[in-house]
Amino acid sequence: MHRTILAASIVALLAVAGCKATPPSRIETRIMTNAKHWIFVGNRGQKNPLPSTPETIAEGKEAFSHYCVACHGMDGQNTGVPFAETMSPPVPSLASSNVQRYTDGQLKWVIDYGIRPSGMPGSKGTLSDEEIWSIVVFLRHLPPAGSLGEPEMYNH
Repeated sequence: MHRTILAASIVALLAVAGCKATPPSRIETRIMTNAKHWIFVGNRGQKNPLPSTPETIAEGKEAFSHYCVACHGMDGQNTGVPFAETMSPPVPSLASSNVQRYTDGQLKWVIDYGIRPSGMPGSKGTLSDEEIWSIVVFLRHLPPAGSLGEPEMYNH
């Protein structure tokens, strides 16, 4: 009986140890980033029909504030989002080069369809195409990190 329990315990420990995940290497990260930019995220050639004007930026900021701030913060850079770094993968700063290197069409595609299994949900059917395109314009003109404060939902 004790041998069975001991054997089961050893097998369980080995199984748990074998399931331990380590952060991806630089090469793994580079491969996956390039795959997202060139293979998995569609609409690479689609152009934003909205002009990059102060009005469009303001409209994009407004749409962003209703749908995106819970995960990306008011400024798109995770300011005040308590779980942004603890998610796997972490919530990216939308000002990062990895995000900003997407074309406008790809950013719209990501907002439309999300990125599975990252936690980024799709918003197709929730936001209109015009709202999404205005968010893309806003993403190209993000304010300095922390300048818009923290989302109210996280302020106590």
